[in-house]
Amino acid sequence: MIFCLHFPQLGAFVKRLTSGNFVLGVEATIGVNYGTVANDLPPPSQVAHFLLESTLINRVRLFDANSEILKAFAFTGIALTVTIPNEQIPSLTMLRFAQQWVKTNIVPFTPATNVVRILVGNEIISTTNRLYMGSLVPAMQNLHTALVGESLDFRIKVSTPHSLGILSTSSPPSSGKFRQGYDTHVLKPLLSFLRATGSPFLINPYPFFGCSDATLDYALFRPNSGVFDEMTKKTYTNMLDGQLDAVFSALKLLGFSDVDIVIAETGWPSKGELGQVGVDAESAAEYNGKLMQHVTSGVGTPLMPNRTFETYIFALFNEDLKPGPTCERNFGLFQPDMTPVYNIGILRRTAKSTFPTYPTPTPVSPAPKPSKGKQWCLPKSGASDEDLQMNLDYVCGLGLDCKPIQVGGACFLPDTVRAHAAYAMNAYYQATGRNDYDCDFKQTGAITTTNPSYGRCKYGSKGAGTRKF
Repeated sequence: MIFCLHFPQLGAFVKRLTSGNFVLGVEATIGVNYGTVANDLPPPSQVAHFLLESTLINRVRLFDANSEILKAFAFTGIALTVTIPNEQIPSLTMLRFAQQWVKTNIVPFTPATNVVRILVGNEIISTTNRLYMGSLVPAMQNLHTALVGESLDFRIKVSTPHSLGILSTSSPPSSGKFRQGYDTHVLKPLLSFLRATGSPFLINPYPFFGCSDATLDYALFRPNSGVFDEMTKKTYTNMLDGQLDAVFSALKLLGFSDVDIVIAETGWPSKGELGQVGVDAESAAEYNGKLMQHVTSGVGTPLMPNRTFETYIFALFNEDLKPGPTCERNFGLFQPDMTPVYNIGILRRTAKSTFPTYPTPTPVSPAPKPSKGKQWCLPKSGASDEDLQMNLDYVCGLGLDCKPIQVGGACFLPDTVRAHAAYAMNAYYQATGRNDYDCDFKQTGAITTTNPSYGRCKYGSKGAGTRKF
């Protein structure tokens, strides 16, 4: 995405969508694009926990292969798609480089992290960079070979996403065809690779960028007169269906109608420049909410009936450092604090919009007598990670049960020293009799009467009454 269209002011706003309208069927196919072009985003471990526990999203597309994010999503089961930057594509034409990339960026994280797809670049054909285009298919072939060498090809597929700029004709949808020259020299060998490896064809359709004041209802899934295709005698009631069927027609023309289509990006901004039609939270909620309902309904499109579409909404967060007009920084479903920008029913009914935070402990002067009532031991707010790591190593080294804060444990997320130390320090405090001095930890611990448990992570509050170590 590189621009936002400007239109006269829209006269009336639509009503906000309410939660629960678009929940059924969402869990199976709705994903989100997780961009990080911002300086105020929460840590990846917090994001992973939030998506797992609080939303219906179970697929995430990354624009890189960030190791911190890959680690954070371990044991969540969320299906991850990673991306290799455009500039690395020429290097991937060397098999050795592709093998090393897989060994470095994929092997250390699987199978704990559910990586399901590697994308080679983004919208390569639209860049018109001849080096990138000529290197694209060989790079994809080498990555697949590298995955075969690691016995990962059965679960991780290789593909690349395209903008609608690959089409020379898209209206009516049945006339869709790829740009001349690119169709036979780039796309045909690419599609042969996708078919041979069972990988999908990824497309980035944005009705937002294709609409005008006159076609806003058509773009937003609102009631409208529709668009009639004389060749197929089909009527289109929304722009997304027309875009998808234009791509399908182009695939069919080349003989690849059997290759599956995945919507890698689509979305609608909630804020733009003054006077932009439909660029507001109400319109964004309407598009994304009805999108979810449509792609998961099983209705399909006029040329691809009775099917659902794996779909990734752009984007997870508003990203304040993205260049370009205002709308480019406002495609997010959530603010950086994980509160919804608008409501499309994607939060679970029991979800909390933010990750649980640890209560601030009330310091208690050490005294050699057991505490009464329910109390917990947590790190002081000013305790350094270095000191807390020492506490963590000490407690777990004693033989106390630290499995809950190990990978896959109920308290593993958030994966931070402070969070893990909090659990370990409290476990020690409870096991050694709940004496106040058992929470001292060289003045880095303090006692609280507020239960720090969250989700499936439960902090003990009853000690044995006698020291075990």
